[in-house]
Amino acid sequence: MIVKYWQIKDSEALELGKIKVGVIGVGNCFAGLVQGIEYYRRNPGEKVIGIMHELIGGYSIFDIDFVAAFDVAENKVGKPLHEAIYQPPNCVDWLPEVPKSDVIVKEAPILDGVGTYVEKMIKPIKQTKSDEELREEILREISDSGAEMLINYLPVGSERAVRYWAEIAIDARVGMINCMPVFIASDRGWAARFEAVGAPLIGDDVKGQVGATILNRVLAKLCDDRGTHIDQMYQINIGGNTDFANMLERSRLMSKKISKTESVQSQLSRRMDEGRIYVGPSDFLPFLGNTKICYINIKARMFANRPFEIECKLSVDDKANSAGVVIDAIRCLKLAIDRGVGGVLTSPSAYLMKRPPIQYSDAEAKALMEKYIAGEIER
Repeated sequence: MIVKYWQIKDSEALELGKIKVGVIGVGNCFAGLVQGIEYYRRNPGEKVIGIMHELIGGYSIFDIDFVAAFDVAENKVGKPLHEAIYQPPNCVDWLPEVPKSDVIVKEAPILDGVGTYVEKMIKPIKQTKSDEELREEILREISDSGAEMLINYLPVGSERAVRYWAEIAIDARVGMINCMPVFIASDRGWAARFEAVGAPLIGDDVKGQVGATILNRVLAKLCDDRGTHIDQMYQINIGGNTDFANMLERSRLMSKKISKTESVQSQLSRRMDEGRIYVGPSDFLPFLGNTKICYINIKARMFANRPFEIECKLSVDDKANSAGVVIDAIRCLKLAIDRGVGGVLTSPSAYLMKRPPIQYSDAEAKALMEKYIAGEIER
């Protein structure tokens, strides 16, 4: 009997080669991903926390190879990747250094990727190349590097820039993981285009391992499943990295608020009135660095119309929260590439992303993702 690679158990080894990944945006999220992998490489005796399985389809976290990178910051473009991840305003410093990389960060188009507040923190490179020259250079870099997929880490509100990179992925026929709340995987038109060229897609807007929205979803569903009536609910988030500085520009928040709010609303049997629910980023406190603090409050009623209130606080490293999820997304996307599956991977998207094409409860999404990993369902 021939054993397929996605039937390999976590305890069994299999030589499958590297997963070649390109990254769009060499910021804190990516710095956490690189340093987190290296942390476990240096501590082989430690169990890897924050992933579904040690192996997914035979692939470990150490099979991930970052082969291309794109950014717009003057202090990152042209630098080796191992140096660029430490350039300010990046503030992930879990390790003092990572192994040297031959990958040089290449220039990306700015478009709407740099907001008013972040521009004061990031000095964008002066762009002298034409749009067509830049596009050709990017496609050449993807081809020459052998990248099989792109991870999108662009800032919230980068609507034009995200669509630009989705076009690049389609033209290059590579997979894409859309970690940001610009709707690509959850848009039928984009999803159809990725499927047409055989490129797999996971999105949109990455959940945290234990983040504000996932916690809010669980609490809201608990109240709903127990038959109570939620009268009002809010989730307020503050942090000190460039993500939160960027989100001071309220005009960039529309898709983010939709993504986070709908993620919570999807868990309720009765939608809350929009005026009674607030889910979204609230302020930037620079001294917090990569610490994100979330406050959740739910006011509801139970039997005999008696009121009750839930109030909680979550304080978490925002970038560890993201990296543990993206590591699974990379390996799930690689399975689709190996299996020849293009288009949106609905099960991984539902488990790993806030705004997937189809919303499930987290328990249902986890079960579906396990079936996808095992090869029992196509997507």
